[in-house]
Amino acid sequence: QVQLVESGGGLVQPGGSLRLSCTASASIFSFTNMGWYRQAPGKQPELVGCIFKIGSPYYPESMKGRFTISRDNAKNTWYLQMNSLKPEDTAVYYCNAFGASGDVWGQGTQVTVSS
Repeated sequence: QVQLVESGGGLVQPGGSLRLSCTASASIFSFTNMGWYRQAPGKQPELVGCIFKIGSPYYPESMKGRFTISRDNAKNTWYLQMNSLKPEDTAVYYCNAFGASGDVWGQGTQVTVSS
């Protein structure tokens, strides 16, 4: 069973930055795509962005500009760089990977943007 372990969440002031990490217990080359979702209190989960085995990352229109996903194949890790954070970015962020065994999810990490 593949496991994903997230890190990097926390409290940040508006305008600040955070980088989340997601490390897989298996080679990320086994995944078709990897990404990040978030769920704010009282709201539906939403896609922040994803990267594929080949090609460019995908970001929904609402996420373009402040969020960047990258990967380190040697570390079996992908990242979510978040800049110019706003209070409305406050949410639990989950990493996700899709492969031969289906969807795998991280445990979630809280990001709170507040002064």
